[in-house]
Amino acid sequence: MKVLVTGVKGQLGHDVVNELTKRNHEAVGVDIEEMDITNPASVNKVIPETSPDAVIHCAAWTAVDAAEEKENRQTVVKVNSEGTRTIATVCKELDIPMMYLSTDYVFDGQGSKPWKPDQTDYAPLNVYGETKLAGEQAVSQILDKYFIIRIAWVFGTHGNNFIKTMLRLGANHDLLTVVDDQIGTPTYTYDLARLLVDMIETKQYGYYHATNEGGYISWYEFACEIFRQAAALGHSCYDTKHLTVKPVSTAEYGLSKAIRPFNSRLDKQKLTEKGFNPLPTWQDALARYLSEIEI
Repeated sequence: MKVLVTGVKGQLGHDVVNELTKRNHEAVGVDIEEMDITNPASVNKVIPETSPDAVIHCAAWTAVDAAEEKENRQTVVKVNSEGTRTIATVCKELDIPMMYLSTDYVFDGQGSKPWKPDQTDYAPLNVYGETKLAGEQAVSQILDKYFIIRIAWVFGTHGNNFIKTMLRLGANHDLLTVVDDQIGTPTYTYDLARLLVDMIETKQYGYYHATNEGGYISWYEFACEIFRQAAALGHSCYDTKHLTVKPVSTAEYGLSKAIRPFNSRLDKQKLTEKGFNPLPTWQDALARYLSEIEI
């Protein structure tokens, strides 16, 4: 099976290409240098010339706060919405399935009930969510053979993320404040890549939610577990004797240009209903991740 993967320089695209290769599939990873998704001519040339059996579309504008800047908005739309529509159109012409990675940000982030993959009461709070939702709608309107996978709180070895930020800040400060009223579940790209390849090998099309198992937590609780595990590995600067982590509300924390969802809980039951194996717990994923990176 030959699969074209966009966003190969990102955390997820990198791991998806590795997982495909591990299973003896032919993975063709592209980024802006090989295929500029904001340029229809580039997309219309590269995908047909590659002649893949499927496309996994990981590329996206994910800088949530920067997306709110007036000078960036047109580019965000071109990447997340129009670029996705162009890819979906080419996949339709070639009659191949497309997998689109989306986000819980398509919902309003209110309440405490987990969002179900097939509910349609969308109400994005920011430009990032609006443009990712437009991408979802383009895929579902154009294609019959599609997977739309919503993920949250992503971390991987290949790129920047919350864990790396916490480790960097924790090594240089004795007090950190972390929000405790935004709730969700982390997603390790190494584990997610395995699931995505499991899915693209089937015809179980539709909307899905995918994060690691292990329960719902706040960013504050995630930070505390990061430091606990790092200290247990022998990095004493993260021990509670040297580092204090203080929980604060989103309002108290401030600084964010984009409105963030309080409720990022994703209902993943559909995965097992369709025969897919759930991801390991986020606690286990974090332990494996910390052993992979240089702290």
